[in-house]
Amino acid sequence: MDLDQLRQFLRVAERGNITHAAESLGLSQPTLSRSIQRLEEEFGQPLLERQARSIVLTDAGQLLQARAQQVLQIIDDTKAQITDDGQSGRVRLGAIPTVAPYFLPDFLRRFHDDFPRATLVVQEDTTDHLLHRCKQGEIDLAVLALPVQAKYLDIEPLFTEELLLVTSPDHPLTALATVNVADVEPYPFVLLDEAHCLTESVVSFCRQRSVQPVAVERTSQLAMVQELVALGHGVSMIPAMARRLDTAETRVYRSLEGDAPTRTVAVVWNPYRFQSRLLGALRERLREYAATFAA
Repeated sequence: MDLDQLRQFLRVAERGNITHAAESLGLSQPTLSRSIQRLEEEFGQPLLERQARSIVLTDAGQLLQARAQQVLQIIDDTKAQITDDGQSGRVRLGAIPTVAPYFLPDFLRRFHDDFPRATLVVQEDTTDHLLHRCKQGEIDLAVLALPVQAKYLDIEPLFTEELLLVTSPDHPLTALATVNVADVEPYPFVLLDEAHCLTESVVSFCRQRSVQPVAVERTSQLAMVQELVALGHGVSMIPAMARRLDTAETRVYRSLEGDAPTRTVAVVWNPYRFQSRLLGALRERLREYAATFAA
């Protein structure tokens, strides 16, 4: 048994699916299956109960999951403390898909310029997965949108940004001098899948104002939402950071009158893990960059 096997087992336990776990690890499914099989042979007990489309942990698997998390946390923290010079090392940064491509690229370039000997690994995932991985020590920081349910994690808001109404250029709403949320109600929405917190933000904003948005299409990528809106499939609400990078003339963005929708972007970390000097520097640079980004 080696550490890689334990990490692979934990990823399978987290994802509940061999195929999905293998994809996230960059392994083939047969390779990952053999790794789990060798663990089961070593312990002399089945660790997974394989069902039609998923796996569940056996009692032995649940025990190994808890112990493996403890072992890997101790080893990772020990390595970090030994090599903590504040300039080199490896930091794992997670971000949700509606933040990562718009907020991180320029920040990553700046951080690399200031810390050329550091390795910053970026992982994009949904909010629930990022929170879980942050608790387990699989990532060091997560950049996501509030609100979140995050026991045993520290949360620091970075900035608040507006959610802008986006339509096609020939949409009837473009003829109005001002648009409020009631004006939007008759029109279908194009939204992200329910796994994305942006959808919950949009739907909650509308419902709090007695507007029931009807989603005619859902997709997993914000860029596809924008394209479907441009094709006249419906309207949507897009974070201001995504609008900044959209130079196409096939979409019209505007603010809603009155109490406009917003979201707050925050950074989350596990305070019970070793906080390296490099990790502290990363948090500080995120604060500084966020202040200029939101200005």
